[in-house]
Amino acid sequence: MELTLERVDKQVGAAHHLYPIDLRLQPNAVTVLLGATQAGKTSLMRLMAGLDTPSHGQVRVDGRDVTGVPVRDRNVAMVYQQFINYPSMTVADNIASPLKLRGGLDRAAIDHQVQALAERLHIDPFLKRLPAELSGGQQQRVAMARALAKGAPLLLLDEPLVNLDYKLREELREELVALFAGGESTVVYATTEPTEALLLGGYTAVMDAGELLQYGPTSEVFHRPRSIRVARAFSDPPMNLLPASHTAGGVQLAGGPVLPVALANDARASSLTVGVRAPAFRVTGRPGDLTLPGQVELAEISGSDTFVHVHTAVGEVVAQLTGVHVLDLGSNVTLYLDPAQAYVFDAAGDLLVAPAGRN
Repeated sequence: MELTLERVDKQVGAAHHLYPIDLRLQPNAVTVLLGATQAGKTSLMRLMAGLDTPSHGQVRVDGRDVTGVPVRDRNVAMVYQQFINYPSMTVADNIASPLKLRGGLDRAAIDHQVQALAERLHIDPFLKRLPAELSGGQQQRVAMARALAKGAPLLLLDEPLVNLDYKLREELREELVALFAGGESTVVYATTEPTEALLLGGYTAVMDAGELLQYGPTSEVFHRPRSIRVARAFSDPPMNLLPASHTAGGVQLAGGPVLPVALANDARASSLTVGVRAPAFRVTGRPGDLTLPGQVELAEISGSDTFVHVHTAVGEVVAQLTGVHVLDLGSNVTLYLDPAQAYVFDAAGDLLVAPAGRN
C-alpha cells in the first residue's frame, strides 16, 4: 500500500498542530516517526488513519484521494499509547475478533493465529482471562496482538511500548522487527527514542514542533542529519554542539583545537557549529586525535556504558564511554576525538560536512 500526504497541515483555531507536509511513505516497509513529545507525531498519524481531516492538503492511498474518508471506511489498524480492548471478551476473543470479522477462516485456523501472536507478545498464559485481570503492560500487548491480527495494509503504532518495563520493551522491539520483516503492511511507528528508530526503522521521518524535517532510509538520516534540529532529535544523549569558525587550517573550535576540515568558499565567512556525538569521544588517544582536556562534572553508569559530563575550554560536553569508568567529580580527564567523526553546520544550522564515509 502506498500512502501519500500532499501539503497536509492541521490548524485548531490559531494553533498550528502541523505545518504543511509532503510525504510519500515507502510501501510495505516500516517508517518511524521520530520526535519529542508534541512534535506532531500523533496529529500526523490521526490524519493518516482518517480519525481527523487535514485543514488543507490531500491524503492519498494508492493514488486515490481519501481526504475526509472516516477511519471506519478505511482498512487501518492502530495501537495507541493507552490500550483499548473489549472488556467483556477474553484475551483470546479480543485477538480473534478481527480474524472473525474478516471471514474465510475456520476455528482451528483462527485459534492457531491467536496462539502464535500471543506467544510472540508473551501473553499466551492469559488467553482465557479478561482484560481487567491483566496489568497495564499486558493489556497493551493484547491491543497490539489484535491490531496485528487484523492484517491491515496500514498499521499505525503510536508509542506502543512506552508503558512497558525496560526488559520487556527490549524483547518486544526485537519481536516487532521480526513481525514487520514480512513486508505485508505499510507500518508507521511513532517514538521519542532514537535507539528505537535505529532498531526498527527501515525509514525514519524526523519531526519537530509540527514540522517534518527529514525523511529517508534510517541509516542515511542518522549519519547525515540535514540540520542541527534533525541531529538533536536523532541523538541520545543529545549531540554535543560547539561554536566554531573557519581558519586557515580548517575549522577551529572556540578556544580549542583546529579540525582539518575543508569547506566550500561560501561557507567560510559564516559562524559555524561543530557537532560531535557522545560515543565519538574516547579517553584513550590514537594518532591524529584532537585532545580536549577538562574536569569531570558528573559520571553516570548506565548498563554497560558510562556517561561523563566534562567542562572543557570549548564548552560543556557529554561523552558516552563503553564500559564502566570510575571518574571522581572534579578530577581532570582528557577526551580524544578523531576529527573525521565531527559534523559541521553553518550559521543557519544546515549540514556542511558529515563524518568521513558518510558524505
